[in-house]
Amino acid sequence: MTAQPHDFVSRETPLPEKNLRAIRAALVVPQDREAFDAGLKAVLDEVRVSLDLGALNAFVHRWWISACDSVRDPQGRRQMHERAEHVLAGEPRSEGKPWREILAARGIDV
Repeated sequence: MTAQPHDFVSRETPLPEKNLRAIRAALVVPQDREAFDAGLKAVLDEVRVSLDLGALNAFVHRWWISACDSVRDPQGRRQMHERAEHVLAGEPRSEGKPWREILAARGIDV
């Protein structure tokens, strides 16, 4: 069984259309919009070189899922980015271990 948009977005919440303009407009968190803009530039550069629209289609699909999440739970998106900033800053997680220590325990060299 595959996840469908209606599986994670309430029925009352209208989904953004699956196009670049609608997706970007649905991104309420500045970090998402900045990542979208940077990713769009990169994927368009890739398409210009490869002449393969597959990368653009994949980009649209990935960001459409994020846009649906942003519409459904904007505060959750904000909290996700806030937690990510803390992790990237090396701040301890709720169990008190820095993320570098957790990754090192898993054999990942940072």
